[in-house]
Parts: sequence; C-alpha cells; structure tokens
Amino acid sequence: MPGQWKALTGLVLVAAAGAPLGAQTAAEAPPNAPTFAPDGSARVPPFTLPPSVLSSPEARQQQAMRARMPVAQGTSQEPDIAVRRAQLNAAMAPRIARMQALYPVDITDTVIGGVRAKVVTPKGKPADPRRVLINLHGGAFSLCWDACALVESIPIAALGGYRVVSIDYRMAPEHRHPAGLEDVMAVYRALAGQYRPRHIGIYGCSAGGNLTAQAAAALPMRGLPQAGAIGIFGAGGVRFQSGDSAYIAGYVDGTFPPPPADGSPAIDLTRGYFDGADFGDPVVSPALHPEVMAKFPPTLLITGTRAMDLSPAIVTNSALLRAGVASTLIVGEAMGHCYLYQPDLPESRDAYAAIVAHFRRNLGTGPD
Repeated sequence: MPGQWKALTGLVLVAAAGAPLGAQTAAEAPPNAPTFAPDGSARVPPFTLPPSVLSSPEARQQQAMRARMPVAQGTSQEPDIAVRRAQLNAAMAPRIARMQALYPVDITDTVIGGVRAKVVTPKGKPADPRRVLINLHGGAFSLCWDACALVESIPIAALGGYRVVSIDYRMAPEHRHPAGLEDVMAVYRALAGQYRPRHIGIYGCSAGGNLTAQAAAALPMRGLPQAGAIGIFGAGGVRFQSGDSAYIAGYVDGTFPPPPADGSPAIDLTRGYFDGADFGDPVVSPALHPEVMAKFPPTLLITGTRAMDLSPAIVTNSALLRAGVASTLIVGEAMGHCYLYQPDLPESRDAYAAIVAHFRRNLGTGPD
C-alpha cells in the first residue's frame, strides 16, 4: 500500500499531521528536488524551462530569439529620466508602426479636463458615439508616454470601433502618488459630462493596469459614479513585485529581477512614485479591502504564466469573485509581462478580441 500511494505522483495527498503522504526527507530527496526551510521557503535547484509546447509557434520562435538578446533585469537605471524616456520611445517606434499597419487608426492630440491626451479612433469609419474608453499607459509610473499609450490603444480602437482616450498622467520622478490618479479623475469627470458613466470603460497595462484598479477604488470614494467596466492587464490591485510570481518570473523570464535574496529593498522601478504612500491603503491596494472590491465594475484581468504580475492578478480576481463582482482572468500560457504589446502573437490577438468583447458586453449595446 505505501508504494501504491507514492506512485500517485502529482496528487495532493495530505496526511492528518499536515505533511504530504510519501514526503521524503532532505537526505532522501533526489538531487533535482526542491528542499524546504523551517520557515516554509522553498530552495529550488537550477533547472531548464523549455518553451511551452502549449504556446503558439510564434511565441516559441520569439522565445528562441531571446538567446541572441542580452538579459536586462533592471539592476541599474539610467539616471537621466529624459534620456531613458527617449530611449524607450525610440525602441518602441517599430512596434507602433507595425501596430498601425495591422490596425489603421487616426490619432489626434487634445486636452481633456486640463490633462494632455491622445485620442485614437478607427480610420475610415466613425467611432462609437455613445461609448468611450480611457487608456492608462504602462511604464512603471515614470516612462513610456506616448509609446505604450499607442501600443495599448491602437488595436482596441481599430477592432472595437471605440474612441480611446489615452491620457498623459503625471509620473515620477517629477511627481508622486496620487498625482496620476488625480489626472485620471479629472479626465473621467470631463468625459462623464459627455457620456453616461456606465458607457465609460477604463483599462491599462502594467502601471496603467494598477492605476486602473486605483481609479475603480477611488471613484465611489469621491462620490463619482462607477465606470461601466475596467480592464487590468499586466497588473493587479496590489503592489508590484509581490507574491510568488515576483520570484518565479525573475528566474524564468528575466525581464524584471526577483526580490533580493538577502531581504534588502528591491530596486524601485517607479523611481519614487509611491514614496510616502501606504501600500495597504484601500486606493493603492484595493484588493486587500473587500468593501472596496465590492464596488468595482465588471473586470477583465490579463496576465501570463511567466509574468511577474501573475500573483497580483490572481489575488485581485479572487477578491472580486469573493465580493460578488463579475471578473474574468485570462492567463496566457508561457506569456510574460504585458504580452499584448507583441502584435504578431496569436496570444495577443486573442487578448485584443477578449478586451473588445469585454467592453462590448459590459458597456452595453443599446441606444442609451
């Protein structure tokens, strides 16, 4: 019988004492098995993670290309933020051109509620006159206006037929939280004078995804009507670099470093945007507050199995479901942080379709 139990590899069998049946001591464990410290920390031996056979051929090809690319884990930062912003926009330019070739749009500059913005609409046809989307771009609360804004807005405007308003919210190092949120509130108030709030959607990736969660938390607190639906992509309603995925992605994806093993503070990717903020605050981390999550609108979360934001997305989705809020979590197999920035991946095209369907479903289709 003991041998039969041990043969049930992969089953989660827990004995009355709380230990897995058939568990081996450290001395008995094979060389490639993890071991566990008294505090529950897992010591993982070196291993090779091959490209997933469940991902698309395009994704596997892209993974293979990384062998020819340097691994940049953000262990240092360009001190001049203007230089870094220019570098990133230049690096993103070919991707934006590819997006525009695949998804033709018109792009205009404007000011809404005193905040600079770009309005992206489908080329050659009118945008939905009754519904609007607010895009909050990624970039670690310090970078990527306007490159990330365009990458996030172009396919959704073209495929959904929406007017997408991407806003140039204030960022670090020049500004601190809640400066970006205040800009979102200003734009929302202005658009709520033109559209019914239930016909307004908000979405963003990475920092913009986290800012979207902040906005959904803040609107009811400020006496404003909740948006009709939101999309949190590459993020969650809790701080970045937290949970299991911060460690796992740091070692298998390499885009961001794992938290330091010695317990020292992690590199602040936001360049001080949250200095002085309370990370347990119901606006900064709404997923930690059930009463706040209960007031969220229908939510779509998108992450990946190799993304550092997987844990925040899971925790946020679970909090929404416990609160009785309609929530959908999409986890792209073998995908990393904000994989929808890659327009030629089938996984990205699936994500665009899911985003458009989410807003079409939850912002309504009737005349009012």
